[in-house]
Amino acid sequence: MRAQVTTARRIVVKVGSSSLTTPAGGLDPARVDALVDAIAAADAEVVLVSSGAIAAGLAPLGLPRRPRDLATQQAAASVGQGLLMRAYTESFGRYGRVVGQVLLTVDDVTRRAHYRNAYRTLSRLLALGALPIVNENDTVATEEIRFGDNDRLAALVAALVRADLLVLLSDVDGLYTGDPARPAARRIVEVRDFAEDLAAVTIGRAGRAGVGTGGMVTKVEAARIASHSGVPVVLTAAPNAAAALRGAEVGTFFHQARARPAARLFWLAHATEPRGRLTLDAGAVRAVVDRRASLLPAGIVSVDGRFAAGDPVDLVDPAGLPVARGLVNYDATELPGLLGRSTVDLAAELGPGYEREVVHRDDLVLL
Repeated sequence: MRAQVTTARRIVVKVGSSSLTTPAGGLDPARVDALVDAIAAADAEVVLVSSGAIAAGLAPLGLPRRPRDLATQQAAASVGQGLLMRAYTESFGRYGRVVGQVLLTVDDVTRRAHYRNAYRTLSRLLALGALPIVNENDTVATEEIRFGDNDRLAALVAALVRADLLVLLSDVDGLYTGDPARPAARRIVEVRDFAEDLAAVTIGRAGRAGVGTGGMVTKVEAARIASHSGVPVVLTAAPNAAAALRGAEVGTFFHQARARPAARLFWLAHATEPRGRLTLDAGAVRAVVDRRASLLPAGIVSVDGRFAAGDPVDLVDPAGLPVARGLVNYDATELPGLLGRSTVDLAAELGPGYEREVVHRDDLVLL
C-alpha cells in the first residue's frame, strides 16, 4: 500500500469528460455513480475537479460533437453545468453528502483578494462537511484567462487547498513508456525524478477522447506542477478510483519533488499568462533575484504590453530573459513616465500615491 495515500487527509480528485460520458456525449449515470461510490468510501476530505459540463450540454443542444469555437463551447457549458451538478447532487445524496459548485477562472486565483476568497470558500465548504465540485468557469472564461484543461486546474487546486494528494483519473491505467496499445510498452509504476524517470518515455496522445481536451501530455504536466508544489500524484484509470484512494499500487505514482511552496505564488507562476514585460537593469535584477526585494520604478528600463494595475507581468533581464513574474501596481500607460525615477521624487512631485512599488515582493515569484 502507498503510505502517502493512506495517510492523506485532504485529496483532490480530477475526472475527465471521457470517464463520465457515453460515446454520444451525454452523462453516463453508471459511471457517475461508480466515481461517487469510490469517493464516498475515502477516509479523507475530497475536492472533486470534474470535467463534463461541455460534453453534457452537447445532446440537449443537438450538437453532434464538441464545438471548436469558444462561444458554442460556452453555450454548451451553460447547459451542461446544471446537468452535471444535478447528477452529482443525486448520486452523492445516496450517501447523505452535500455538494457545492465552485467555478473558477485564472483571475480568481491570481489576484490577491480573489485568491483569498477562493481559498476561504473551499475551506469553509470542507469544514461544513460539503464536497466542493470545481470546474473552470467555461461560460465566461476567454482565451486569455483560461486554464486550458482541467488536469492543470486540478494540480493548481491541489496547491490552493494544500492537499496531501492529487488523483488524476483518465481512461488509461497509468503512464506507459510508449503507446499502451503496443505489447512492448510497459507501465511506469513510480516517478521520483521527471528528467531521469521519463527520459525514455514517448508521450503521445493516448487516452484522448472525442469529448475531452486533455491527453497524457497534459496529465504528466499536471503531475509535474503538483509534484513541484509538494503534492504527490496518482495517475490511473477511472475504474481504478476506489483502489487508488485505498492506497493500492495501481497506475503511476509521482512522488513530491520538493517541499510545499507558498500556494498563491505557485499559482502566479503556473496559472497565469503575462500581460506585459518590464525590462530591468542589472541592479534591479540583482535586487529582485538575490535580495528578494520589491521592484521600484528606478530599476525599470522599458515597458512592453497592454496591462492594467493588478495584471501579471514578466520581469526580464537586459538580455530579455524572464527572471520573475509579478502583479503590477500601475497601468501600462502610466509606467513610462515613472521609469528611472526614485519613489521619493515621484511622491514629492505627483503625490504620496506614487511612493508605492511597481511590483511588491509579496506579489512576485522568481522564475
